[in-house]
Amino acid sequence: MSFLIAMAGKGGTGKTTVAAMVLRYLLEHGKKPVLAVDADANSNLHEVLGIEPGQTVGQAREEMKKGSGMVDMTKDQLIEMRINQCLVESDGYDLIVMGQPEGPGCYCAANHLVAHYMDVLGKNYLYILMDNEAGMEHMSRLTTKNVDLLLLVSDPSWRGIQAARRLQDLARDLKIVVGRAVLLVNRATNGLSPRSQEEISSQGLELAGLIPQDPLVAEFDSQGRPTFTLPADSQALQAAYRILERLLP
Repeated sequence: MSFLIAMAGKGGTGKTTVAAMVLRYLLEHGKKPVLAVDADANSNLHEVLGIEPGQTVGQAREEMKKGSGMVDMTKDQLIEMRINQCLVESDGYDLIVMGQPEGPGCYCAANHLVAHYMDVLGKNYLYILMDNEAGMEHMSRLTTKNVDLLLLVSDPSWRGIQAARRLQDLARDLKIVVGRAVLLVNRATNGLSPRSQEEISSQGLELAGLIPQDPLVAEFDSQGRPTFTLPADSQALQAAYRILERLLP
């Protein structure tokens, strides 16, 4: 069974950049193959990784609704074919992108499509890494509701910590079984303010560590370069690795 890592955090905290660091750590430490799932409506994990996205699950769903490719195929065969077409293969990992919901609807149909085949997908990967948007409702629609490690990414602000706590509560309300939930504070400059520290303590959040503000990350972002390729001496990357060494089996 795959070890499922789920990323969560409000917009602007650098969650997707941290997700790329997690993926890089897994690959460099032989914890592969990995399935990376971009479940954010604003899909940009592929940009951070520096690869071209394939067909999204949302697009595949639309094609299935039109009946494309259904000749001489059962429904299960068609779903399996469509999901495989959405996978983008890379060195040590595959990427699948959920894509935008169709029209005014939600992610329900696309999630059900992935859920139908998730058990099969999971057998092919040692780790699954899900980069989620701020909400976690789409995770509740997946067949696999057991998250081994929930990484709550926040900035150092008191409001950011509050948002992380609400996401942890949301996972509980949605009956997502979480083995361990930890807080990662990203873009830290001078540690945490007393108010932020008090919020973490009072809300029972487990602080896994701080990732410092790194000028290299800002430089890569401003130049449109994939932060997945940060140099090994990046302060943020080194801090993330030290944290992950304590968290991942």
